[in-house]
Amino acid sequence: MDEQELLAVVHALVARGRRNLVCNQAGHGTGHICLTLDEGIDPPAFGQVLSDWYGLPRNLAKGGNADPTLTERTGEPLLAPFGNRLVEMRAWTYADRWIGCGAVRTDSDVRPVVLVAERATWKPDELPEDASWVDAVVAVTGWSRDRVDVVDWTAVETRLGTALPGDYKRLVELFGYGAFDDYLQLLLAGGPPGSLDIVEFNEFWARTAATDGDGPWEPYGLYPAPGGLLQWASTEQRTSFYWLTEDADPNRWPILVTDDAYTNWDRFDGSTAAFIHRLLTDPLHPYSTARYFDIHWFMAYESSNQDGDQ
Repeated sequence: MDEQELLAVVHALVARGRRNLVCNQAGHGTGHICLTLDEGIDPPAFGQVLSDWYGLPRNLAKGGNADPTLTERTGEPLLAPFGNRLVEMRAWTYADRWIGCGAVRTDSDVRPVVLVAERATWKPDELPEDASWVDAVVAVTGWSRDRVDVVDWTAVETRLGTALPGDYKRLVELFGYGAFDDYLQLLLAGGPPGSLDIVEFNEFWARTAATDGDGPWEPYGLYPAPGGLLQWASTEQRTSFYWLTEDADPNRWPILVTDDAYTNWDRFDGSTAAFIHRLLTDPLHPYSTARYFDIHWFMAYESSNQDGDQ
């Protein structure tokens, strides 16, 4: 199949309600499907196509050497079918699927390979009892702890004129630019092009409110008004997530959520990371993605500190 046909099959295999994965190649078992490619398919070029749809990949193997730390939770199902024939493999995640693109050795040459494999379900009892809510978000998304973006929080908080919740800052450092379940995006601090900057974004709307009034945010005001709203996340559907800065301790700020019409406001007491974890896992949460996905992920768009793969 050519590139467009290949992409269409990948989309179909990761879509909701798709069939079980059973590979028909000799010696391969269930839990994945290897796709047949035209000779003209170039793995790096097709990998860029996949990145356009599914975010930045993880680099699982290069030069015949696989990451020795890989587990079932972090991409091993994409490598298992090939054993020592594997040359390279990059991986993308979407809900309960892995997407892999790379190359394997045959008896006579090296050929490209694209496959889709099942992702393991996260179990709450895998976390230690003393795990933080940030730890829980990392675990439920299968995210790599190796990625850490360095942020000058002193400069950020000085410009804003307030400290920020500690777990929000840790989430920004660990996850960066992207979206939880391809839905919730954090406002960042000095992030890459395309991201929303938490300082500049809130300063812009504060200036707007100072000139035009609080308008759609009423009965609330916007920070830096006392106890005002400070936005920390958004979605492509224009759902807005704010802290209500009514407490001297930012770790105690409640969260307010509203849609693009600003007609209804939902309040949630608890930390930012606890809110995100519940949004991902609790189907009764009013903004939950758990009604659509059983397994969760973070789709990375770009890192300000890294080039290419995670």
